Amino acid sequence: MSVNNSSNVFLDSVPSNTNRFQVSVINESHESSAVVDDSDPPHYEETSFGEEAQKRFRVSFRPGKQECYDNFLQNGETTKTDASFHAYDSHTNTYYLKTFGHNTVDAVPKIEYYRNTGSVSGPKVNRPSLLEIHEQLAKNVAVAPGSADRVANGDGMPGDDPAENKEEDKSGAVKFGWVKGVLVRCMLNIWGVMLFIRLSWIVGEAGIGLGVLIILLSTMVTSITGLSTSAIATNGFVRGGGAYYLISRSLGPEFGGSIGLIFAFANAVAVAMYVVGFAETVVDLLKESDSMMVDPTNDIRIIGSITVVILLGISVAGMEWEAKAQVILLVILLIAIANFFIGTVIPTNNEKKSKGFFNYQASIFAENFGPSFTKGEGFFSVFAIFFPAATGILAGANISGDLEDPQDAIPRGTMLAIFITTVAYIGVAICVGACVVRDATGNVNDTVISGMNCNGSAACGLGYDFSRCRHEPCQYGLMNNFQVMSMVSGFGPLITAGIFSATLSSALASLVSAPKVFQALCKDNIYKALQFFAKGYGKNNEPLRGYILTFVIAMAFILIAELNTIAPIISNFFLASYALINFSCFHASYAKSPGWRPAYRIYNMWVSLFGAVLCCAVMFVINWWAAVITYVIEFFLYIYVTYKKPDVNWGSSTQALSYVSALDNALELTTVEDHVKNFRPQCIVLTGEPMTRPALLDMSYAFTKNSGLCICCEVFVGPRKLCVKEMNSGMAKKQAWLIKNKIKAFYAAVAADCFRDGVRSLLQASGLGRMKPNTLVMGYKRNWKKAPLAEIENYVGIIHDAFDFEIGVVIVRISQGFDISQVLQVQDELEKLEQERLALEATIKDNDSEEGSGGIRGLFKKAGKLNITKTPSKKDSSINTIQSMHVGEFNQKLVEASTQFKKKQGKGTIDVWWLFDDGGLTLLIPYILTLRKKWKDCKLRIYVGGKVNRIEEEKIAMASLLSKFRIKFADIHIIGDINIKPNKESWKGFEEMIEQYRLHESCKDLTTAEKLKRETPWKITDAELEAVKEKSYRQVRLNELLQEHSRAANLIVLSLPVARKGSISDWLYMAWLEILTKNLPPVLLVRGNHKNVLTFYS
Repeated sequence: MSVNNSSNVFLDSVPSNTNRFQVSVINESHESSAVVDDSDPPHYEETSFGEEAQKRFRVSFRPGKQECYDNFLQNGETTKTDASFHAYDSHTNTYYLKTFGHNTVDAVPKIEYYRNTGSVSGPKVNRPSLLEIHEQLAKNVAVAPGSADRVANGDGMPGDDPAENKEEDKSGAVKFGWVKGVLVRCMLNIWGVMLFIRLSWIVGEAGIGLGVLIILLSTMVTSITGLSTSAIATNGFVRGGGAYYLISRSLGPEFGGSIGLIFAFANAVAVAMYVVGFAETVVDLLKESDSMMVDPTNDIRIIGSITVVILLGISVAGMEWEAKAQVILLVILLIAIANFFIGTVIPTNNEKKSKGFFNYQASIFAENFGPSFTKGEGFFSVFAIFFPAATGILAGANISGDLEDPQDAIPRGTMLAIFITTVAYIGVAICVGACVVRDATGNVNDTVISGMNCNGSAACGLGYDFSRCRHEPCQYGLMNNFQVMSMVSGFGPLITAGIFSATLSSALASLVSAPKVFQALCKDNIYKALQFFAKGYGKNNEPLRGYILTFVIAMAFILIAELNTIAPIISNFFLASYALINFSCFHASYAKSPGWRPAYRIYNMWVSLFGAVLCCAVMFVINWWAAVITYVIEFFLYIYVTYKKPDVNWGSSTQALSYVSALDNALELTTVEDHVKNFRPQCIVLTGEPMTRPALLDMSYAFTKNSGLCICCEVFVGPRKLCVKEMNSGMAKKQAWLIKNKIKAFYAAVAADCFRDGVRSLLQASGLGRMKPNTLVMGYKRNWKKAPLAEIENYVGIIHDAFDFEIGVVIVRISQGFDISQVLQVQDELEKLEQERLALEATIKDNDSEEGSGGIRGLFKKAGKLNITKTPSKKDSSINTIQSMHVGEFNQKLVEASTQFKKKQGKGTIDVWWLFDDGGLTLLIPYILTLRKKWKDCKLRIYVGGKVNRIEEEKIAMASLLSKFRIKFADIHIIGDINIKPNKESWKGFEEMIEQYRLHESCKDLTTAEKLKRETPWKITDAELEAVKEKSYRQVRLNELLQEHSRAANLIVLSLPVARKGSISDWLYMAWLEILTKNLPPVLLVRGNHKNVLTFYS
């Protein structure tokens, strides 16, 4: 009897079907307690975990105990009702049938929790959230029948049906193992025409020694690439797309998108190359039998067109048919290769001897071991001709989506295919070099005359005189005859069949690879114009549209029939793919991401980097101009994809390396002491939601853009549970808004009991290392007169806290205020109405497109159409009404003010009232503003306080200081009358402003005054007002001077007055700020931390 642990349901099954653990169960019910032997505890018998996902275990019963479970089971489910379920039930029969002895909502590890949404291998299941586990358990938990035990024991989630969690039935889809899916394809693609018609020539030119070296050098490139491919393929689940998928998921969409397109195109053109190679061989046979149809060129086109149509039919018929065709072609190819080796040991005849074939001879081996390059040829030129024969290692990876287990199949099949094909190439090269001489006349009468001096010639020593080949061209031998393998083989036509097999199998593999890679590229929607080709058909999701496109490209190049020019570019396209795969492996290793955990461990990051460099070098060796064209095309596509910025996140190694670089740079910064020359404003900006105070953010960003840190901060005040939930849900959205609006800033939020506590936390904890905020930017509190006492205390307290932490403060005031949240709400409502209108129009359009059927049904349809068409006019009118209400109800000036700092400011002035030396921040910020494009036409005017009798001297001194600071200015004004009393009207206005906040204790008796002080300690006392009367005069007088001198300025930057803690009440300080900045253009109240931010030393 077997029990499914995921739902605790007993099912009859074969006892041997176990794959979790085995349990011997005793009955612990009270009714049978007398029968149970307490001295014999339950015996647990562990077994190994199986690979299947059903998570079953076997329960074996002691003799006589099975009947105890008859009452427990009923129709395969427990008879225990939900009402009897107890959260900590450990005394029932189900106790030992659970993963844990006690009940818990915690889930046991399951693969379903780690799948992506929409995974083809099975559904994704959500584990219990930390909140569900951490928060207090609700008393009234509704438990579904049959799921209580499972959920309470961490075996699943309520409502999770085990049947739903099983992987999808893939019996309909054709999936290949590592032999048929990878090994066969790679061997067929690597073994090409080169094996039969060019390898002998390469041995003739380079000799056996250098020939083998060329093969090994080519194999080294492909082997390193194979190791890199294996490492990447085993670092997670691999889907369809082959090289494109591996590169894009490792290096990101920019590299993947660029190489994916040219790789798919290269495969499509490769179809034409292989088909033309097949057609040329057929045409040669037609020439021999004098059976030409038209002429050689047109015959190639006709035969090539017919061939590619047949191959397309095989491919479209399905992967199963294509795989069968590949197996048949491999058998033919293996027979052809075996036929060659057999032919080398069959005794030769005079005709073959005259053509240079003498069976295995040590003298021929020795003669052919060294190189004998003809004019214009060299090691690298011969290498360039051979190397394309070693490519094709990605044939299996290109159909990764059709493999049963890509992580196992790709490494095993690819590396074994490289090994087998390399052994075959080396074997053929050595054998043909040991059997056939370089030059032969083909004349059986060219034998050695008695007494002739052979001069070390191997053919001469074997009785043939081919000396005339030194002076005139010969048609036979390794150097001259491309059909040497056919001559050497036991049965010549089998070599021709091998050539057919090699060309057709390679063409078929490329015809399948190109659409598969292209479909994966289109599915990722990197090139939006190609989305049409993403659609798949049938059980295997066949890219039929991609097949048609590949067919068209192949047919076009077959009809052109000029492949000699395009062939080097195609080879370089493949090499570029290899280079990027190697670089991907190196980059992922170098980034040191914890997610880089390839199961295939036989690789080295530096070897992969060497492989990437080697591939790039081979590209130039093969053809330098083709390499340049490849790089130009790839660079153009890379720039295009980077510019378009596809909305994908694949966890690429580029992201990981960016993190590592940022971390290293941040750590490196901590080792360097701050220097005044490198000071820059690094700001905490109290924007709340960034989109609700755009003007405040724009002003802050104006002097931090590309130079300093900018953190947009929001404080959530209220119950922590609700605040944290709201905060976490909106963080990604608000950071995305900053990115969308191209604002280089961070978003940070905290949850706190009060606003001041939240800002205090931000001031202390924000930033990292040297990248810590040194300036607090906040908006001016326009509603301070009507605000509750707590808000004023928090606002002024934040300024005090900033000064306590030695952080500079910038308060920005504009006439209309910053908060546009109400405008955004109206815009959201308008967008919803617009969406409803568009949906309604779509419905009307669909109804109009339907053909009305006759009779009563058609009549109802027509009536429905008439009713619906009347509705939009009402909706449109309502939208127009709301839009007009929007313009009238909301202050248009507020909307304009929210964008005023986005606009170019034009010619004007920034007036800097540098009244107090705060280290230079009051002067640095306006200087930075003048460097920005929007503010560059504004000139700086400097206003400083001075003595009436020393105005000129102080003006010269200030000009000298500014010139040493290298700060350009338009004018300097020395204000000598700051400390005189303001006029009576201005002072009266100030007194009226603070009247409601005054205590007036001097007008009351002592007892009453003391009582009022206790009840309203926040009010302004007469003693306080008298003590700071001079300072109050100064604020009022400064406003008069600002009205006089800076009324027309684009921006005023003014020293922020500091309220001494415990001496200045909050309301009085707010009154100072109000009177100081009243009825003025935009004002920045600035106070640095009194540490130098400017220097004139180099």
